[in-house]
Amino acid sequence: MAARTTSRVAIALFYATAGSLHLFVPEPFVSIVPSWVPEPALTVLFTGLAEIAGAAGMVQPWSGTLRILAGWGLAAYALCVWPANVQHMLLDIARPDHGLGLVYHVPRLALQPALMWWPLWSVGVISWPFRNC
Repeated sequence: MAARTTSRVAIALFYATAGSLHLFVPEPFVSIVPSWVPEPALTVLFTGLAEIAGAAGMVQPWSGTLRILAGWGLAAYALCVWPANVQHMLLDIARPDHGLGLVYHVPRLALQPALMWWPLWSVGVISWPFRNC
């Protein structure tokens, strides 16, 4: 049980920080929003708010149901931002200096499923692969 609680706090810190960056330093995020997404600046604002709301939901003490909904929400969020991460990689690779390069982008994209799994495990929706936590 302590592992899941610690994990929820870590996720909350991660997403609260990311959400704050989306709100207070939006330019890098706006620049990687795929062209088919309408209103990039507004989208980044809403994604920042979603991250902060998910973080708060993960650590609030009143409702296990709300924690589970926050876990599902953050898992869905990680899936929904995957296209922006792909877009970021494509933009970087197209630059003459290759930006952050594949050494950054390939692990980032490969770890996206872990960012979907992590909140679900932390709220107890799934137990794989740690059956006894």
